[in-house]
Amino acid sequence: MPSSNPLLWPRPPVTWGYGIAVLSVIAALIISRWPALHLQDAPVSLFLCAVILSAWFGGAGPGLLATALSAFAFYYYFLPPIYSLGAKPGEIPRFLVFTVSVLFVGSLSAAQRSAMESLRRARDDLKETVQELQRTNEALQAESRERKRAEEASRQAQADLAHVSRVTTMGELTASLAHEVNQPIGAAVTNANTCIRWLARDTPNVEEARAAAMRSAKDGMRAAEIVSRIRLLFKKGTPQREFVDINEVVREMIVLLRGEATRHNISVRTELAAELPPVLGDRVQLQQVLMNLMLNGMDATKDVDGTRELAIKSQRAENEQVVVTVSDTGVGLPAQQADQIFKAFFTTKPHGTGMGLSISRSIVESHGGRLWATDNSPRGASFHFALPTKAEAKE
Repeated sequence: MPSSNPLLWPRPPVTWGYGIAVLSVIAALIISRWPALHLQDAPVSLFLCAVILSAWFGGAGPGLLATALSAFAFYYYFLPPIYSLGAKPGEIPRFLVFTVSVLFVGSLSAAQRSAMESLRRARDDLKETVQELQRTNEALQAESRERKRAEEASRQAQADLAHVSRVTTMGELTASLAHEVNQPIGAAVTNANTCIRWLARDTPNVEEARAAAMRSAKDGMRAAEIVSRIRLLFKKGTPQREFVDINEVVREMIVLLRGEATRHNISVRTELAAELPPVLGDRVQLQQVLMNLMLNGMDATKDVDGTRELAIKSQRAENEQVVVTVSDTGVGLPAQQADQIFKAFFTTKPHGTGMGLSISRSIVESHGGRLWATDNSPRGASFHFALPTKAEAKE
């Protein structure tokens, strides 16, 4: 069933995409040339919108077509001498900056749409996969007579289920992640417009234009880094053990989940110990543990009255261990069921799978550590996990 949001509708056929590109550029040209609107001196934003729309609904091909048509229209209708294929030499830098800007913005729009479609497809296909993996996991546990083979298959099923759980969670966060990507893209568009305005003056200010262009490039890199982190969490592969800075993992997860916290008016506070020794582990798996604990804390806090806060603390403990604590001011642990929360398929959420905490404990224990929970006073709960810093994690 299509989404009620037009921006999330499925991508139309290829021919429609190219038609949208042509029509959007024509519409931008007509609006910018409409005498009553007095937009003849500021057509850039309209053409940028046409390119973004074309790349969003049609992909890279229609986006490039809209870029080419916009560049030609801008060159022919808005660069002196108007209605001519030959522009003054002084206007060439303005034309080049305009072309690079629309190409850059169109590429970002197409990349964002592609990422969101991948998230949507993963979210739509995962329900059946989760059920199948749950049945497989239960069957493997019943195969006690073939212990060695069953244990190996169970570990593989657990890894697959961890991947599915991770992708399911990311699919549920589509709106928040899209917001995090939209912020640097919007800043890039603003800086691109600023650059064009500096160059469009009678005496172009090249230094200010260069600064605006550099800010636009920086915002584009920031959007690319966020998309890269999302792709890493989607990646499925053999766990890779390496020395990991746990504070850096905490900061990365705060960036990815910042939109979700903002959406529920939850403040995120950190208290990270300096110069913590690295832990030996799989970075993506540790990110998944922290993501599960942070999202559980947000779910427990989002509907409470009063202060909504999520606190993340890292510290050095005895026995050469690092301890990370995620505390919330939510509803606390379930009464008479606190010892059940780490069991597979146990959940207090209406639509939960009951696998998040079970998978998190399995990951922590596979790293030679432990995961436990405590109640907070006067309300809320804290989840702690400890990881060794020198001893190798047991398989």
